[in-house]
Amino acid sequence: TKRSVAMPPPAAAPGPCSSNTYCSSNEVAAISAVSAAHARWAERLAAIAGFPWGVSASMPQASPAAARLPHNKRMSTSDTRKALWQIHFCVLLWGVTAILGKLITLPALPLVWWRMLLVTAMLALLPRVWRGLRTLPLRLVAGYAGIGALVALHWLTFYGAVKLANASVAATCIALAPVFTSIIEPWVAKRPFQLRELAFGLAVLPGVALVVGGVPDGMRLGVLIGAISALLVAVFGSLNKRMVSHADPLTVTALELGAGTLTLTLLAPLMPYLLPALASPLWVVPNLHDGILLLVLAGFCTLLPFALALVALRHLSAYTVQLVTNLEPVYAVLLAVVLLREQHEVTPWFYLGVAIIVGAVFLHPLLNRRKPVQHPEILGTAEARNIAD
Repeated sequence: TKRSVAMPPPAAAPGPCSSNTYCSSNEVAAISAVSAAHARWAERLAAIAGFPWGVSASMPQASPAAARLPHNKRMSTSDTRKALWQIHFCVLLWGVTAILGKLITLPALPLVWWRMLLVTAMLALLPRVWRGLRTLPLRLVAGYAGIGALVALHWLTFYGAVKLANASVAATCIALAPVFTSIIEPWVAKRPFQLRELAFGLAVLPGVALVVGGVPDGMRLGVLIGAISALLVAVFGSLNKRMVSHADPLTVTALELGAGTLTLTLLAPLMPYLLPALASPLWVVPNLHDGILLLVLAGFCTLLPFALALVALRHLSAYTVQLVTNLEPVYAVLLAVVLLREQHEVTPWFYLGVAIIVGAVFLHPLLNRRKPVQHPEILGTAEARNIAD
């Protein structure tokens, strides 16, 4: 009689904790459950949007060498390659947001109000968002709503920079967000300040000087407004890290953007006194051209990349995702050159400054290589996506 032999359980599939040692078994199980839900949601959204790759679309056939690998390793390689394509596509779509901000004729205030309202309405159609909202304590609801007010001001100043200067300037200023974060986050998190963070902040100062000197005088107010937008990213990103880390990202995003919409509604009458450069009527009905671009901005450049990025995080480390997302200002500046011909509005010194700032930002993940993803909702609420700080 043949005796049955107990086989060891199969190796766990690689996930967001595979590259670090900070996840317990319970956290791995929780992350797996949340990731599966993200995947189902992204599948539906990608299908509606007609996304050509899809979240579960087949990739090109593996090479003969890859075919000789064990099945689980081939799947891991295929999933990782697909996730890299997805996150690059997301970064490209995020880079388009600055271009759309220039093409939409609405002033910054109604533009942001409509964008936040549309995204909130789309998320409100998901039962999962309401289930997550019911499980949040009132203290967390109030905390995320307060952060949502900062998100609204961040988006308002970002698109204000687009309107007052151009898309290239706004995207470059947003690249300063990791610099502000490296200075602000130790104070917010109440941890010791590290000398390398100060060195990182100082490294970008020559780039900032070149950017300011490389734009016409009429655009320098836009540079200042863009820097304020990056500062706001650092503030609300650091505050987000003090909140509970297990809240559902879609619920948090809906709550923050909904609170942001309300904030702009209340602030609109006060804008001539608080920030005259961005004051404008709020209740502006967009024309057909602006309406179509607003739907593209809310659906294809906000929700779709948010969903796909959440799926990609299942197969990529925070370090890899941060390196790719740091390409966003590069994509935005290149798109502005190709689509808007903005190279005629600035001098070559501006692009040298951009290169210095982006180069310093690329070094930042090297200082935080071992850190896991903290708050994926930053992918849906910020123009600077520093998920691994």
